[in-house]
Amino acid sequence: MKRFYKDVATARTDGGWQVQLDGRGIKTQGGGQQIVPTEAAAQLLASEWAAQGDKIDPKSFVYRDLADLALDTIASDREATITKLLAYAETDTLCYRAEPGEALFERQEALWEPLVTACEKRLEVRFERISGIMHRAQPEATMAALRIRLERESDFTLAALLTLGSLAASLITALAVLEETDEAERLFTAANAEEDWQAELWGSDWEAEKVRALRLEAFLRAAEFAAAVRT
Repeated sequence: MKRFYKDVATARTDGGWQVQLDGRGIKTQGGGQQIVPTEAAAQLLASEWAAQGDKIDPKSFVYRDLADLALDTIASDREATITKLLAYAETDTLCYRAEPGEALFERQEALWEPLVTACEKRLEVRFERISGIMHRAQPEATMAALRIRLERESDFTLAALLTLGSLAASLITALAVLEETDEAERLFTAANAEEDWQAELWGSDWEAEKVRALRLEAFLRAAEFAAAVRT
């Protein structure tokens, strides 16, 4: 699509902030008004429109897609989103480890245990740690506490958590990003420890490195969006 506007700005409006193209407010892909809760979030959205050249690249609108997900989908069914996020906790990567004594187990303990114990402390819960791949359910009290934690967040933060949780295969990691936004890359690397371990052992090809870089970029963008909507 050819660029159809010249000026990009942000403006305060009823209920929050909105991006304006040549003075006209942006709508979501679902047709509603795209109003976000903070000026910082609006600035992120505006930066994507301002960065477009003569032709608009739909794939470059990461922040817009997160905002639209919140407004068009999550707002009408928060329960479905929370249930999906809780599924990442049920099979949280950080809780499934190699056998004790293996070198990979030692790395997982070093990178993952501090994140798990920090989450346990914040929520006053307990997570099951599992060696191997056999599923073991997390305690009901832990899942209930996680649900209460997620219910406190806005639709916009839940949208960011969906991306963070899916890329990390870990709700613990996603929630840690909310606490330590400036540590998002370290948190992604921690969650990706097993994949990185395999690459060290067997080597990594260009395609795998490209995919990892794209996943990291998406993770960092989601972390930035999460911080902006909570500012």
